[in-house]
Amino acid sequence: MTPEMQEVAISIMESLDCARSLSVAILIRSGEWDQLVQLRVDPRSFVSPETYLLWSQATDLLRKVESLPVREINREKATEEKWLWAERQCYRTNQRLSPYLDTNGTLLPLEGQGASLEGFFLSAKKAMRWLIGNSVPLDLTPKFGPGATVSDPSVRCLAPDKMSSTPTATSDCDFLYGLWIETAWGRAAQALGNQRWSICRGNEYFTVPKDATILRACAKGPSINVSYQLAVGKQLRRRLRLRGLDLDHAQEIHRQVACAASKSGEFATIDLSSASDCVSTALVKLLLPNQWHDLLYWLREPLTKVPASVVRRGEGSKPGKVWYLLEKFSAMGNGFTFELETAVFTALIMGLDGSLKPGVNMWVFGDDIIVPTHLADAVISMLRFCGFTPNPRKTFLDSEFRESCGGDFFAGQAVRPYLLKEFPNEPQEWITFANGLRRMASQNALSNDVRRRLTRSWFRILDRIPVAIRRCRGPEALGDIVIHDEEARWVTRIRGSIRYVRCYRPAVFRKVYWWGYGYDVQMASALYGLMFEPRPEPGRRVWNDDSRYLVPRDGVMGYKVGWAKFS
Repeated sequence: MTPEMQEVAISIMESLDCARSLSVAILIRSGEWDQLVQLRVDPRSFVSPETYLLWSQATDLLRKVESLPVREINREKATEEKWLWAERQCYRTNQRLSPYLDTNGTLLPLEGQGASLEGFFLSAKKAMRWLIGNSVPLDLTPKFGPGATVSDPSVRCLAPDKMSSTPTATSDCDFLYGLWIETAWGRAAQALGNQRWSICRGNEYFTVPKDATILRACAKGPSINVSYQLAVGKQLRRRLRLRGLDLDHAQEIHRQVACAASKSGEFATIDLSSASDCVSTALVKLLLPNQWHDLLYWLREPLTKVPASVVRRGEGSKPGKVWYLLEKFSAMGNGFTFELETAVFTALIMGLDGSLKPGVNMWVFGDDIIVPTHLADAVISMLRFCGFTPNPRKTFLDSEFRESCGGDFFAGQAVRPYLLKEFPNEPQEWITFANGLRRMASQNALSNDVRRRLTRSWFRILDRIPVAIRRCRGPEALGDIVIHDEEARWVTRIRGSIRYVRCYRPAVFRKVYWWGYGYDVQMASALYGLMFEPRPEPGRRVWNDDSRYLVPRDGVMGYKVGWAKFS
């Protein structure tokens, strides 16, 4: 941590002025980062929203900073252990549920105490048919996500890059070849001589940052699998929307319901640990209609290439990677995982109580679940039987606190702390920090006295921004290209009856030029709706097709002071 950042962090702790902020300030000064990231706060221990928010902000401000110099925490090891724990959970679930299934995936008749279990799963299967239908979509058009695949590294993972490389697929995807070869991608591949697929056994394990204590395990799959997984995920999302689960707008709905529930206590919020990694193959086979199960099963990757240390820990494992047969149905990185887990949890909950209707008296968004409080214990017991583990720190049944989709509410008041993800170094990063602290301070749970004290810390952050950039003040609607402030401090100008606000915006980009790809790939990219950025060459006033380019993910390389349209 730089001296400037330490000064700002200590200032924030002084402004919060509570017992926890005093402890955190001492840990910062002494460099005890391992102790700092292990701190937690339980909202059920508080009676005042303001007191909770003060403690929560002090606890969480630095906890997710990836570059904290922790010494005793091995994030890679912790991530591998959690990944293997989820696989063991799925194994136990498969062992528990498989006896209830015949070879065709049909639920076997049960007697005695099992009769009630049979009735539950039959109700859940009926709910799943209602949610997504019996028949699979026939109009699957490949889609391209922003992530890497087995054949496309992260530095070359734009859609035209994926269409220019040799396609990769698992052997179960052979049935798609006739459909794929007739697509724009297939025609472009034929023109490049890449019409033959490279068959691979499965996906590859990798990690992305999460916080200072652990990483997030993901998997990059073969390009053909992933593109059709995304297509299936789009169709699942469309069908769920028709049944009241609008995943494109669900986050705001969940926050509104959670806020109201924190006052009324009518609904409980449930969060699950490693939910997507705990959706077992037997559970999906038990719930999904046969056509849907077969399609998703053929598109999934049955194996993952993982570091040898994951599966041979404690046995003198050697460096390298090994293939691991998965007990889970799909990993993070699979194109339909999120939609599938939403459908699975919704069907299971509806199977428990047929009076529940999505978007009316229950809400599901991935593993963020909201159900009536009087059913919460039954829902949790059912989820445990099906292989899922509720996260006790994020599951709230009987207190005045509710949390869902990034919204924290205590007795109807917003109490979400600001979590710094990385130490700021550039002006745009300090702007993001200043805006995050201001949003937290503006929440209605804080008193005016605390807001005034936090304003001093806000000014300390602004002191790290050059004066010319510090004048870029504007509304929250413009995001982090402006410093959020009162309208009287905005710098504006009017051109053509449009008001522009002075801002600090991206100006230099990493460019991938249009002409760098074959004509067939260019045509396929256009047919798939890919947007290219046109720019005139220096000194020209006309558009030149050779100057058009794509900006890859994380492609911003520089910023400058400019103007943004506002009203």
